[in-house]
Amino acid sequence: MTRRFSVAVAVITTFLLLVAAPSAADTDLQPIIDAAEPGSVITLEPGTYRGGVTIDKPLTIRGVDWPVVDGHGEGSVFRVESSDVTIAGLVIRNTGDSLDRENAGISTDQSPRLVVTGNRFVNVLFGVFARTSPNAVISDNVVGAMDLAPGRRGDGIRVWESPYSVIERNEISGGRDTVMWFTDNVVVRDNVVEGGRYGLHFMYSDNAVVEGNRISENSVGMFLMYSRDLVLRDNVIANNNGPSGYGVGLKDMDGVTATGNLLIGNRAGLYLDNSPSAQGVHQLFSGNLFAYNEVGVLFLPAVERNHFSGNAFVDNGEQVGIQGTGRFEGNEWTIDGVGNYWSDFAGYDADGDGIGDSAYKLDDLFSELTDDHPELAFFAETPASRAVDLAASMFPAFRPRPKVEDTAPLIDRPTVIAGASAPATPPLATTALASLILLGGAVAVAASSRGHRRSAAT
Repeated sequence: MTRRFSVAVAVITTFLLLVAAPSAADTDLQPIIDAAEPGSVITLEPGTYRGGVTIDKPLTIRGVDWPVVDGHGEGSVFRVESSDVTIAGLVIRNTGDSLDRENAGISTDQSPRLVVTGNRFVNVLFGVFARTSPNAVISDNVVGAMDLAPGRRGDGIRVWESPYSVIERNEISGGRDTVMWFTDNVVVRDNVVEGGRYGLHFMYSDNAVVEGNRISENSVGMFLMYSRDLVLRDNVIANNNGPSGYGVGLKDMDGVTATGNLLIGNRAGLYLDNSPSAQGVHQLFSGNLFAYNEVGVLFLPAVERNHFSGNAFVDNGEQVGIQGTGRFEGNEWTIDGVGNYWSDFAGYDADGDGIGDSAYKLDDLFSELTDDHPELAFFAETPASRAVDLAASMFPAFRPRPKVEDTAPLIDRPTVIAGASAPATPPLATTALASLILLGGAVAVAASSRGHRRSAAT
């Protein structure tokens, strides 16, 4: 079963639960919690229970066949103020809509070893807001949002000062952000985040591992800030095209290792702002695919000490861009004799070693002009842009200094593992394929019609 199919099943099931809720008065859940012994398990049978409850002792609440806990539009549905609390198998719905009070499906404070697993959050401002909950596990939840203007929505999952937490296999849609702040050693794994503002946003969270996630159709895929020692691997980051539209944005990040990621169809696949910021720190980008973005990698001009090797740059509107003016240098594009694959490389490989016999240089004048004046991108791939580059090639005095010089460009495109879970074709390629199919159909119909007319004439 695909993730999209499972999300569809979850949405339909949740809708049926909403429209078929029992007409009897809700069962009051707070007395059940109050009567339970610390460390005990409460099993909720199908039905509707009144939310707005507080859990102030170690406890497990586990649902059977999707009981509903309803907040009736007031405050948070669950407030957790104890360690060792598990909430599983529930439909949690109808929080209040107060952003300043941070109404949430589950809101916690000082709650180590929190476990929130296998729940469905419906019509919630915030889904899970875990404050000071170290060693939390938030997994296998389907998190929706309120139907509000984007600026009025809360976060699907927000984790605050909760080190050593794990956020995995959640399906989050329509909320504002998925946030990790002041949360060291966090693992964010195998989540699907769609239709939000920032698919993933974290700050001051060192030693993080972000792997196997699919982040798509958000304004920004990931924006990661003010942190050290990030591992970013095997993620699919696609079609994030808001006003900024970064697939991955890195600001003041130190010690990033990014491998096996697929960044496709974003405004900018990767954006680097003062990353790394600490002297002596180098960052490695290896085995990633940058494809069909408006810009593959977008730098601020002072950024340096980033190393790129074994990546594939495929049909980006601009393979590498510089945002702003200034001297751009100090980044490496060939590491230990291994460069990157460039779909627009016009060189050759006479000795058959898989490495181009000449360097790949990105030095077209029109791209330099669009870096300084983005509005000129309107003329990309037009006769005007080609004329500018032709003039630069004919008159070397006008040729700009290369932005990129890869001395060992790869002839064959590397395989990116994360691509297995991505669409086989990007949006533009899909459109082209559909057009060819329609054209083929039209030709077939025309041929059939011509044959019919000929047979009728005879």
